[in-house]
Amino acid sequence: MKWLAGGALVVVVALLAIPAASLYYAAFGGDACARCHEIQPSVDVWRASTHRSTACTACHTSGQLTNARRVATHARGEVPEQIRLSLADVERMMERCRSCHRQEFADWQAGPHSVTYSTIFLDETHNRRRLLIDDCLRCHGMYFQGSIRDLVAPIDTRGPWRLVDPALANRPAIPCLACHAMHREGSPLQRPSQKPVNPGPGQELFRPSLALFDRREFSHFLAPRLPMPQIREGARLVKMSPDSRQALCYQCHAPWTDSQVGSGDDRTGVGVHEGISCLACHQKHRQTTRASCSTCHPRLSNCGLDVEKMDTTFVATTSRHNIHFVKCVDCHPKGVPPGERHPRNLCDSN
Repeated sequence: MKWLAGGALVVVVALLAIPAASLYYAAFGGDACARCHEIQPSVDVWRASTHRSTACTACHTSGQLTNARRVATHARGEVPEQIRLSLADVERMMERCRSCHRQEFADWQAGPHSVTYSTIFLDETHNRRRLLIDDCLRCHGMYFQGSIRDLVAPIDTRGPWRLVDPALANRPAIPCLACHAMHREGSPLQRPSQKPVNPGPGQELFRPSLALFDRREFSHFLAPRLPMPQIREGARLVKMSPDSRQALCYQCHAPWTDSQVGSGDDRTGVGVHEGISCLACHQKHRQTTRASCSTCHPRLSNCGLDVEKMDTTFVATTSRHNIHFVKCVDCHPKGVPPGERHPRNLCDSN
């Protein structure tokens, strides 16, 4: 009987310890996490980040049973060398992002970067043309824990293809944390006391959180530290915008190894749009470009035509004039008419 009573007491103490630990974490925030977990470096970085006024538990939450399993893991001495977020952890955190960044989340959700695993990896046209490889996960599935064979079957160009885990079908392949590192040094955003008269020069262009998650290193690399490629059109070196945010875009939207413009997934602007940043036209999260022409051009162009109605892929994707590569000579093969030249017309340089 004493043995049973002792066992019952241990069980009761263990059950009471779980909610007590949760209350402890909630009361002491990041300090409590750092005392019990091997994440002191992460906590130190968080204290200098843009999210330093947000408690750990506002973004990192788990059930009481999960906390109990973690306690058991520590008791057995099975602590991992690195504390990493699993795919499920990342997806749960996205809801935390959504609670504060509602507009940004809605824009991402409405844009191409919210693409799902099934859309990317069960695309018959792509899979028949190119064999799926592990490097696909570098951009589409950065947090997936496994190889391409753990994700899709069969690995061939015949098909039919299926996801090894059907539960992944409608889950995002490019989550928020693919391009944003939450624990990065920076100041919290402040709402201005009054709107500036000319908001253009005063608007913020770059956030410290902008970074690429490298699944091989299990780490984020800040955008300013990412390399910008040298793009060529034939032997000519293409003029590039100095916007460092583009370095993040080029990690996935890159040319083939010969660095030729328009090869692979590259969309570097040449012709009339050479030297313009990707983000001068593409909205940050939604990626839409509907307002891009009117942002820089008047309603009517220098030649008297409405630029938003010209025969380019801006108007129709079937156009033979890709908006990224269109040149004046594409519409004026005999040269730009002298009477329609303008001192600031980009056509003069093409």
